[in-house]
Amino acid sequence: MDVAITGSSGLIGKPLKAALREAGHRPIGLVRRPARGEDEIRYDPGAGQLDAASLEGVDAVINLAGAGIGDSRWTEKYKQVLVDSRVDTTSLVATTIAGLNSKPSVFLSGSAIGIYGDRADTVNTEASPAADTFLADLVVKWEAAAQPAVDADIRTAFLRTGIVLTPRGGALAKLLPLFKLGVGGKFGNGKQYMSWISIVDQVAAMVYLLDSDISGPVNLTAPTPVTNGEFTKTLAGVLKRPAILPVPKFGPSLLLGGELVQALLYDSARVEPTVLNASDYTYQYPGLEVALRGLLGK
Repeated sequence: MDVAITGSSGLIGKPLKAALREAGHRPIGLVRRPARGEDEIRYDPGAGQLDAASLEGVDAVINLAGAGIGDSRWTEKYKQVLVDSRVDTTSLVATTIAGLNSKPSVFLSGSAIGIYGDRADTVNTEASPAADTFLADLVVKWEAAAQPAVDADIRTAFLRTGIVLTPRGGALAKLLPLFKLGVGGKFGNGKQYMSWISIVDQVAAMVYLLDSDISGPVNLTAPTPVTNGEFTKTLAGVLKRPAILPVPKFGPSLLLGGELVQALLYDSARVEPTVLNASDYTYQYPGLEVALRGLLGK
């Protein structure tokens, strides 16, 4: 398959390209800079520019573009960046592929479990309603922007991604230095749920979805969500370091702002991947400890 990818240079995009090549597919990166060869296509979502002819005959499109949720304080300006970077890109790509003469057979569009909000220990599935929060509203708009592809009968799946674990970036990379020094700890009381997925399964599940018949929301999380306290204990155990002192909310809030810290560190998201569980996809890392040992070479 020829697979066009937005966000192809990101934390998920890079290993995804490698996995697609290994599976015999040809990844084509949609990039904002000038293209460097036949495996790249330049586009400008802010200006609404994407050459439709360059996508004619592409078999699949994967949309991963979007500014980092935790990369900056949630000022009103940055919140708009978070929304626009997802909605504008998704809308442009979906509208463009919907108008092609030779349409792709599948559109995998980025999404997030932030749509479920903070629901303590309540289990959330793909059928759970959206919460009333900034992140949930962002995800609702993000998914709605893909509607032109759905209307054009392109099989569309929404990748509701959880906390992606990889030592190369994201949450795990930020926690590792602290835990290696023995100063890591749970956030608050540690009872909030963390719905995680290894980068290995994140990528493998996406490749699986390309050839499946699945459409609609798909929770990309491991089948074993854990509390923050369990996560902390497991990570410390794998690294053979203590993790005694809890992290009070006021510290991170001073650095990053209370709304962002609450949403990313203290809200509880107990999410189950019921769609993947009902399929024949097999997780390589279904449990946290084995995932951390595999990712960290322990």
